[in-house]
Amino acid sequence: MTATLKDTEMEIVLITGMSGSGKSVALHALEDSGFYCVDNLPPELLLPFVELEMKHRATHLAIAMDVRSATSLPQVPQQLDVLRARGVTVKPLFLDSTTDTLVRRYSETRRRHPLSQLGTRTDVFDPVDRDERRALTDAIELERTLLADLREQAHVIDSSQIRPAQLQGYVKSLVTARSTQLTLVFESFAFKRGTPTDADFMFDVRMLPNPHYAPALRALTGRDQPVIEYLEEQPDVKRMLQQISSFLKGWLPELARDNRSYVTVAIGCTGGQHRSVYLVEQLAQRFAGQWATLTRHREMDARNAG
Repeated sequence: MTATLKDTEMEIVLITGMSGSGKSVALHALEDSGFYCVDNLPPELLLPFVELEMKHRATHLAIAMDVRSATSLPQVPQQLDVLRARGVTVKPLFLDSTTDTLVRRYSETRRRHPLSQLGTRTDVFDPVDRDERRALTDAIELERTLLADLREQAHVIDSSQIRPAQLQGYVKSLVTARSTQLTLVFESFAFKRGTPTDADFMFDVRMLPNPHYAPALRALTGRDQPVIEYLEEQPDVKRMLQQISSFLKGWLPELARDNRSYVTVAIGCTGGQHRSVYLVEQLAQRFAGQWATLTRHREMDARNAG
């Protein structure tokens, strides 16, 4: 009997995001994880393509769409609802970066942004002189506007401050996390290297006692037992951990009822090595019993990837 969406289990990762933010890197990571990957699929072909792959008994698909399909991207949320209603597991993933980062990347690669020169399929855009090349920053901001609705409904990864190897690791961890209604992502970062744009909640813990100023602890991290013991002796650290935990316990059920798939909680300190790392690890342990939890350590992961 021919397979249909109703009688075959399938998981789809839909990758969208800003041009230059790492969609091809994410696709390669998913290909390594056993997904059948398709790049730049027009939204009009999403449902027919999934039906075809169901007939082939495919179970893991990764599909990338970008702003070149701007006129039909508004169809995507409704199409995803159709797939979910038929039992397909859909994980939307949005790759983002700051405008400054994207400008630098385009400058380094000398590639042209898809919206930097308007072509024939531009009736969705504001009327401008179509013979002039759009300034790169304007093209990036236009793309950000066109993709805003998709970003709102997806799990966001900010690739501004991470290496390609880190991004691959983050994507693989997302697709291998156990399937629950809500997955918590706890992320440590250093304020001196900028704040992540993918955080749903962000907490500043720079006011807490800093192990950096203890010579014996300076080279260690918040995962190391001497640092753990030092921070556990600090009343303010205990109070901060308890207050963040209480806040999340109070609101996570509401977010789950709102059909959120992922919630990213970012904890920042000065260097992203001691206090934020410790709190991320402790929070992940506290919530692992009820929710699927993932941890990221932006600065430490960057050093390891290098």
